[in-house]
Amino acid sequence: MAGTERHDREMAIQAKRNLSKTTDPVERLRLKCLERGSAGIKGLGRVFRILDGDNSRTLDFNEFVKGLNDYAMMIDKEEAQEIFRAFDKDGSGTIDFDEFLVKLRPPMSNARKEIIMQVFRKLDKTGDGVITIEDLKGVYNAKHHPKYQNGEWTEDQVFRAFLDNFDSPYDKDGKITTEEFMNYYAGVSASIDTDVYFIVMMKNAWKL
Repeated sequence: MAGTERHDREMAIQAKRNLSKTTDPVERLRLKCLERGSAGIKGLGRVFRILDGDNSRTLDFNEFVKGLNDYAMMIDKEEAQEIFRAFDKDGSGTIDFDEFLVKLRPPMSNARKEIIMQVFRKLDKTGDGVITIEDLKGVYNAKHHPKYQNGEWTEDQVFRAFLDNFDSPYDKDGKITTEEFMNYYAGVSASIDTDVYFIVMMKNAWKL
């Protein structure tokens, strides 16, 4: 229901192909994230957030490099410096990582962003800007899940597995923010050519 495995596979192949053609360091980092599927960029965001111990929402160069290494991004120091400089516009020696993640997302049309937010609002039953298991109980029927039907999982386990689609593999907290949801679907969006198809897919998947 979230990003299909087929889309993720196609996207990884496409990203690998494009990587060999591009020399732009920011584009290369974007493609390396997309090689990991729809949740690639969001996962990097999670790593950066963990490193941001003082909640300043900024990273200096050493933290930036540590984040890339922790996420197993094979990028040499020179290339990392180029990426960092591209985002450190004022030369302050720090970058705002929210802004960094927004720029790293594959570009999306407003029509795509709007349908993603419509889905988020539908799922966020409590309206607090975060999707949790409680929110899902009203909108997602766990009883249709094969693992629930064969008794392997409880209802809560089905919900948790669903949330894990959007969560970073390195830090699963069972909560999805608007930023994570948008980053995830920016990944899915990268493998879909037309707005019309993307919107139809979202409407069908989420019964909008």
